[in-house]
Amino acid sequence: MSRGQAVRTGGDLVVESLAALGATTVFGEPGQHALGLFDALRRSDLRYVGCRTELSVAFAADGHARATGSVTPFMVSTGPGALGTLPALMESRAAAVPVLVVSSQIPADGLGGRRKGYLHELPDQAAAFRDVVKSAHVVRTAGQIAPALAEAWELALTAPAGPVLVEIPQDVLLAETGIPAVTELRVAPRPLAPGAELVAAAADLLVRAANPVILAGGGVVRAGAQAALLELAQELDAPVATTFGAKGAFPWEHPLSLQSWLEDRHLTAFLEEADVLLVVGSGLGELSSNYHTMRPRGRVVQIEADLGKLESNHPALAVHADARAALEELARAVKGARTGRDGAAGRPGAQPAVQSAVRDVLGRVAARLDAQDLALERSLLAAIDRALPEQALSFWDMTILAYWAWSAWPRPMESAQGAGGLGYALPAALGAAAATGGPVLAVSGDGGAMYGLAELATLHQHRLDVTWLIVDDGGYGILREYMTDAFGAATGTELARPDFAALAAAFGVPARRTTPEDLESDLARALRTPGPSVVVLPATLRMFAPTHLAG
Repeated sequence: MSRGQAVRTGGDLVVESLAALGATTVFGEPGQHALGLFDALRRSDLRYVGCRTELSVAFAADGHARATGSVTPFMVSTGPGALGTLPALMESRAAAVPVLVVSSQIPADGLGGRRKGYLHELPDQAAAFRDVVKSAHVVRTAGQIAPALAEAWELALTAPAGPVLVEIPQDVLLAETGIPAVTELRVAPRPLAPGAELVAAAADLLVRAANPVILAGGGVVRAGAQAALLELAQELDAPVATTFGAKGAFPWEHPLSLQSWLEDRHLTAFLEEADVLLVVGSGLGELSSNYHTMRPRGRVVQIEADLGKLESNHPALAVHADARAALEELARAVKGARTGRDGAAGRPGAQPAVQSAVRDVLGRVAARLDAQDLALERSLLAAIDRALPEQALSFWDMTILAYWAWSAWPRPMESAQGAGGLGYALPAALGAAAATGGPVLAVSGDGGAMYGLAELATLHQHRLDVTWLIVDDGGYGILREYMTDAFGAATGTELARPDFAALAAAFGVPARRTTPEDLESDLARALRTPGPSVVVLPATLRMFAPTHLAG
């Protein structure tokens, strides 16, 4: 390079590649081997949001990717830094969220298990990721950086979407390079279209069905297939239930909406009685099948992008496809089949008997809840719904209030139910706020909140518009319930914890304690006020009685 010309390194190739691929924001946590990455950020236009733990970094990228619908990259260092992201990547994989891990590695001469004794050295770091991410690529030269990142980005977006890993050795990141600046990288995620013969067979089953029912899973939301689902349901006059990961897939108050009461036996029975059950974007796993108690008696048609989930729980007409592509083609096929059979185009018109059956199921669910002493829990969830602005995103930890929200929350929500780990809500919410500007709501219990306390500093530093609701019941409340019900007593569930409001104030984040009676007004005020805030609700909540244990 000529004197005076800026030195470019492998790290510059990384940030140039990310920008060329469409990234605007990068999350991260520096470490010794990754300093070449972070130095290059200084010379780029990418926005950097630094979290305080690698777990939070990966959760924040997950929340940002859910908010944008595209790939979000994050940067971490070798060994403990990279490995600290694994629980969050498990969530991203389970929920089909496209995040790109850019991790440093030890110097290249130590790769391949040569055991040079470098700091953070592992015989094969990528091996720890291979069952968690969709792909793991180890770069060995500067020339491989841009192609590896482009390939990973494309794979992250290809249905089923998910996390990917690219590792780059420390010396490759730091070395000067004469490779021209990366200005354009093109990716083309492989479309996953359904087979025409499968669409025709599914359409024939659905058109001939006397009582078709649809169960929509998270794949509908990730694919952006809400409009296609609504069109098909109305064409078939088919009731629609949504899984816990599919909030917002179907209008909550629609006359055909069975909502999300999948842990209630009344809804389970209704799904079982369908002569054709169309399952879209779900593997019918534990939570979506009332803990594997659902036994469909009719035909099952399953549309799923994840090949391993097809017919994994029930025999079905298996359609390996992206939910949006499949639903759009299926809606056209159903309309065409109905036109050919009836001689008239368009939907057949609303069926009062179908809508009455939907109301009957929801009425039975409501009656079962009414018979239990659950007024506090139901009122709190309703108060949060009223306080949250209409278009605001919400992120929920694994806590009793979130378990309620899975079934009862009437609008889109994001939670950690894919992998079931704690500590998701706050970092995911700050990632979403970095994408949307906020306001964004995070909901945690006191146990889950302890995972994310350090990110109060991130909220304050970046002035992110996140309101964090902490429901403080003095322990792991849901585990307390489970253990007490199963064993008559709970062990290891009671927790010493800080004064959350005082701690937030010490970070420079406004905070207040509230009561069930004041929750709506206090939460609404916090959400209306720009910037971070914390609302602490001391309350001990209960779950509704399960129905899957009977028999």
